[in-house]
Parts: sequence; C-alpha cells; structure tokens
Amino acid sequence: MTREEKSQVIQDLTAKLADTNTIYLADISGLDALATSNLRRACFKANVKLAVVKNTLLSKAMEASDKDFGELPSVLKGNTSIMIAEAGNAPAKVIKEFRKKSDKPLLKGAFVEEAIYVGDDQLEALVNIKSKEELIGDIITLLQSPAKNVVSALQSGGNKLSGILSTLSEK
Repeated sequence: MTREEKSQVIQDLTAKLADTNTIYLADISGLDALATSNLRRACFKANVKLAVVKNTLLSKAMEASDKDFGELPSVLKGNTSIMIAEAGNAPAKVIKEFRKKSDKPLLKGAFVEEAIYVGDDQLEALVNIKSKEELIGDIITLLQSPAKNVVSALQSGGNKLSGILSTLSEK
C-alpha cells in the first residue's frame, strides 16, 4: 500500500469516526469463511457496518478525529474489526447472538455516545443500553401515564354519577 493510499484510508476512517457515535472494536480472527460470512450477514440485517481495518491506520484516524477515544487506541493489537451502527446496542446484540454458536467475536472496546467501554466483560452492559428511540418511547409512556389516570378517573366518576342520578330519578 502506497503512502497516498494509506493517507486516503486514514481520511476515510476519520470521516466515518466523525459521522457516527457508535463504534465497536472486535476481534473476529479464527472464524472460518462460512462463520465470517454469517457474521457479515447478521451485521447487515441489524444495520451494522463491519469492516476489517489495520490497527495503525485506525489509530492515526482516531488521533486525527476531534473525538476523545480515551483508552481505545491501546486495544488496537492483533486483528481488529470495526463495527459502526446508528443504535448504540445493535453491534453488542449481534455479537451476543453470534456467540451462541461460536466463541468469537471478542469485544475489544466500544465508543458509544461519548462513553468508552474497554474489554469483553463490558458486552452485557452494552447489550442493555437503550437506543434513542427506546428512550423517547419510555419518556412518552411516562408522560402519558398521569394523563391516562386522570382521564380514567373522570370517566369512572362520570359513570358513577350517572348511575346515582338514574337511581335517584327512579325513586
């Protein structure tokens, strides 16, 4: 790879890092061709982009980026694949589901909405992260709950009142 090609790859990676808030670094070494193909298919279905990257180029792209990746450049050893998604927990769910059949991929680290997770032991915490849409849905549900209680109380009170009035009118 020539120097110009490397600088172009670094620029492309820097642009990708700047455009997304969810980046996972995983080790998929040791997977055979069929397993790798299945992993790529699972990533595609979950709207996760999977790419194998060179550690040095990714490290330089992280340095060139305006985001603070903290300890993530330190995990760039061995084979590294980058997983990029819109939803913060999508790559973690793909990894967890894929691990039911295989012991790979191993999570090296993740950058999710300014938070940094390092190590494979963080996978369960990442799976439980709620996406932006899920959080908005929870907030709307919480906001609707008091209004629904008031409406149902008024409706039930109206039924009681009309029942009392009809009973009194019959007497």
